[in-house]
Amino acid sequence: MEIGVMMWAGRDSVAEMKSLGAVCGQLGIGGDYDLSGAAETWKKELDDHNFPIVTVFCAYNGENYADIPTVQRTVGFIPPATRAEREARTIEVSDFAGKLGVASVACHIGFVPEDMTDPDYIAVREMVRRICDHAAKYGQSFVLETGQEPAETLLHFFKDVDRANLGINFDPANMILYGTGDPIEALMVLGKHVLSVHAKDGDWPSKDVPGSLGTERPLGQGSVGMDRFVATLREIGFAGSLNIEREVESQTQRIADMKMGAELLSKLI
Repeated sequence: MEIGVMMWAGRDSVAEMKSLGAVCGQLGIGGDYDLSGAAETWKKELDDHNFPIVTVFCAYNGENYADIPTVQRTVGFIPPATRAEREARTIEVSDFAGKLGVASVACHIGFVPEDMTDPDYIAVREMVRRICDHAAKYGQSFVLETGQEPAETLLHFFKDVDRANLGINFDPANMILYGTGDPIEALMVLGKHVLSVHAKDGDWPSKDVPGSLGTERPLGQGSVGMDRFVATLREIGFAGSLNIEREVESQTQRIADMKMGAELLSKLI
């Protein structure tokens, strides 16, 4: 295992991310980020700094993570009105990643219904199959981030999609933030499908505010238990990068928290 970072195009520089102690990263692409000609620019910057990207993440226009009902309405592939646009954008990001030689593309697909006969379930399953098939042309995996459904629901969806290049980006904090289950137990359930991970921390939602999300915390200051998380990753045989993710508005605070997180992970691994 090695230290990586979750960085965002248009927000972060490779030099700054590398200065934190990371040796690789995941690159987030916002919905309004212009990808025309971007692959050549990014390839040069990454090569110049000898900084490989292990996953390219898709975010989509119109997504809002204010609370659970808002996430259900706006995030990922579940909202019918934005499916076609988001499928096309995911294909575009896969093409971009292919030009960089990146082996996986990832996103949040949203809250997958448990009912296999639900029209939204069927539509999203078929959409994921099409994206997997496109990604396979580049030898890529299509990777789903955890958090918005319990581990068993995601595992069931995995089996139903039935694509060898479908994988999981395991985010332990998301399991807590959405209140969907203990992250260590979930990691054991999903372990063989985990291709990448986020190193992120957080606290559980307030029971007094229905529909609220939990609170993200700096690494080591939340409820995940990073020592247990790293130990469990070892137990399941994970050997990839631990990609530090910190999402706060202040870039100064974000970088400081990521640096502190890198120092913590360097002790744990």
